[in-house]
Amino acid sequence: MKWTDHSDKTLLQRSFLFGITGFVLCMLSLLNTQFQVLQAPMGPLNGVGLALQFVGLSLAVLVIRKRKLDPEIKEKAKKMILILAVGLLFFILTL
Repeated sequence: MKWTDHSDKTLLQRSFLFGITGFVLCMLSLLNTQFQVLQAPMGPLNGVGLALQFVGLSLAVLVIRKRKLDPEIKEKAKKMILILAVGLLFFILTL
């Protein structure tokens, strides 16, 4: 089953889950580099977090590009794109 075959609500839920997971992983990486809790390289963890945020962002864009979309879902997708873009920009600039 392709991603475009899923319903809009399902895609937005998955976008949120990918985005929040990526946000948490990047935040853990950032906090560990600041406080040195673990003596482990945080580059791979940060990379996975950024990749998950990109996947969440692309799913939200996929939802907003669909035709015949409810205004409520369209607003949620716009908010999701804004939040994920700002979070992604923040974590890229903290590298």
